[in-house]
Amino acid sequence: MGVVLVTALGDGWASAYDQVMRPRVGELLRNTLALVAVATTTSVVVGVTCAWLVERTRLPGARWWRIAFVAPLAVPAFVNAYAWISLRPSMTGLFGASLVTTLSYFPFVFLPVSAALRGLDRSWEDTARSLGHGPWRTFARVVAPQLRPAILGGALLVALHLFAEFGVLAMVRFPTFTTAILDQYEAAFDTAGGSVLASLLLALCALVLVGEHRWRGRRHHARVGAGVTRRALPAPLGPWLVPALVGTSLLTLLALGVPAYSITRWLVAGSGSVDIGALLASLGSTVLLALVAGALAVLAAFPIALVLRRSHGPGGVLLERLTYLASGLPGVVVALALVTVAIRWAPPLYQGPVLLVLAYLVLFLPRAVVTTRAALALAPMTLLDAARALGDGPVRALRRVVVPLVLPGVLAGFAMVAIATSTELTATLLLAPTGTTTLATGFWAASDSLDYGTAAPYAVVLVVLSAPLTWLLLREWKAETS
Repeated sequence: MGVVLVTALGDGWASAYDQVMRPRVGELLRNTLALVAVATTTSVVVGVTCAWLVERTRLPGARWWRIAFVAPLAVPAFVNAYAWISLRPSMTGLFGASLVTTLSYFPFVFLPVSAALRGLDRSWEDTARSLGHGPWRTFARVVAPQLRPAILGGALLVALHLFAEFGVLAMVRFPTFTTAILDQYEAAFDTAGGSVLASLLLALCALVLVGEHRWRGRRHHARVGAGVTRRALPAPLGPWLVPALVGTSLLTLLALGVPAYSITRWLVAGSGSVDIGALLASLGSTVLLALVAGALAVLAAFPIALVLRRSHGPGGVLLERLTYLASGLPGVVVALALVTVAIRWAPPLYQGPVLLVLAYLVLFLPRAVVTTRAALALAPMTLLDAARALGDGPVRALRRVVVPLVLPGVLAGFAMVAIATSTELTATLLLAPTGTTTLATGFWAASDSLDYGTAAPYAVVLVVLSAPLTWLLLREWKAETS
């Protein structure tokens, strides 16, 4: 962030002011805010509705619907856009961008809300009903406050993804700050102008982070006491059964059926142009980078989440907000900032894998922090204090008490970071060592030249690679509240 701000003011305050006041910046601001508002809202509505149907109603086949609602994470957003554009080239603008991003990102809301609903204690709701509250008032006063951290955490992830999204927006031709930043760097070689736009994007991210922090509040909902937690019984849907089945089927068709059909069609059409050697090399590079970045991210996220769980002072809040703020920057901005630092102070790191992994950590650390923090929120810290009182040292108490409780969240964070790493595009294009190609960059090189037949195998392997990570993510989110 320091490199971005210094570069933005490199030509002086007057020049930066003139750049901000251009009419084009106003158009980019409107587009960016409209996309974030529409896509985040629809993702929350879709994610919460799906979680409620799966966890709190007698929806037939709930187990399979749960898998179907998480499976879109296995389809990278730019692959989803490729599928829609190759079928309907006219689907551009705000509508196309909002549709594709909602179908790709609503699982970020579904997963934490589903886990939260599964872990709620039914006795609290029974108490509210016994005091005369109806079902809607019980939901508003008892259930909704407990879901608020999960909903806001998921919405925050969606919003940060939208701020930094490039591949989808480039394909549907919807200009935002991110696409304009890359245009400044690639077409005009204007680092100052691109940094000014990046600074405005940082300001937007900061506003979203402040708002999420204020709305989330400081309440915790861990239960320690006599008795056991009782889960809510699923309610019959009654006349809403058919609309629920139609809606869930349509959502699954749009999020999974369209990409599957489009990729299969282009795979068959371009089967003779596949370079197996290049595809396998890209697969090996992607797997290695995903494993390393995922492992380092969860190691870095655990102490951050622990500090946030045990402390509510301004230092902990600032640490959390800075972690999220940097990840709201487009990958190209993070990459160029790291290149600047490496060239000036650490030349051996330039064009090496270390710099690329550092970029992944900056971009995707919040995913690991969110899942680990959610797991810690349900882990009573009084158990850690009891272990310390019984003679365990701090490290031993963490290992014996806290780590087993938060392991599902840690593994979920690893899966989320690994999926994001395998599909990251812009930072990888700039920072990957010479001769190194990932599945995402190989796909982009082919699709950017409209060679959909060559791009299809890369899309298939990306989906196949993401599928077991997505299954792990679903499994660990379920285990977290079991």
